Amino acid sequence: MAAGLVHAVTRSCSAGNMTECSCDMSLLGSGSPTEGWHWGGCSDDIAFGTSFSRRFVDNSVKNTSARVEDTLFIMNQHNSEAGRQAVAKTMLTDCRCHGVSGSCAVKTCWRTMAAFERVGAYLKERYENSVQVVDRSKHKVRRKDKEHRNMPIGKEELIFFNKSPNYCLEDRRLGVMGTRGRRCNRTSAGPDGCNLLCCGRGYNTHVVRHVERCECKFVWCCYVSCRRCETMNDMHTCK
Repeated sequence: MAAGLVHAVTRSCSAGNMTECSCDMSLLGSGSPTEGWHWGGCSDDIAFGTSFSRRFVDNSVKNTSARVEDTLFIMNQHNSEAGRQAVAKTMLTDCRCHGVSGSCAVKTCWRTMAAFERVGAYLKERYENSVQVVDRSKHKVRRKDKEHRNMPIGKEELIFFNKSPNYCLEDRRLGVMGTRGRRCNRTSAGPDGCNLLCCGRGYNTHVVRHVERCECKFVWCCYVSCRRCETMNDMHTCK
């Protein structure tokens, strides 16, 4: 959410849709003239978007977390900042060439945000490598892994305190039904696909006979005549 807010607000700034901000002009006039390029154009003002996100998201999290443990507030605040860092880390440099007959004797360059899909992919990678932490004080958390406990936690890393339940296996105490016996799609790469839904356990294939009325037509007068059609289909269920 924090990353999405940075991206949306910064885009609106560059498009001129907000009166509080516009383009980032701090880079104008700098660059490397000897190498034939300089900063110009309309760089995305990510500093404003980041500042706005901090005020909007962090204050909201602080207010809603007042009744719960401080550790949840610390985790939410850190992960919100990691989302904002993701937008900054994926920024790109765009350039436009200038010169006679299409040559690129001089380039004007500016900073722009990547498409939000790329930001999402970056955060997904951070999620898959998230760090489990323990709370040692009201203001600081440490890695739970003893071998890396003294290693500082980077701003771009996502953290968590408790592991999520294993939804692949049945656990009635937690209300988790597991995926054993679930019907899956062998050819799908999405969440209904056998590889993902069956959690690597594989799947069974059954041949199912399906009988239904087909090729129905109205006969004068007055009844409907149908054929009885039978099909054989493969059905896949998780082991």
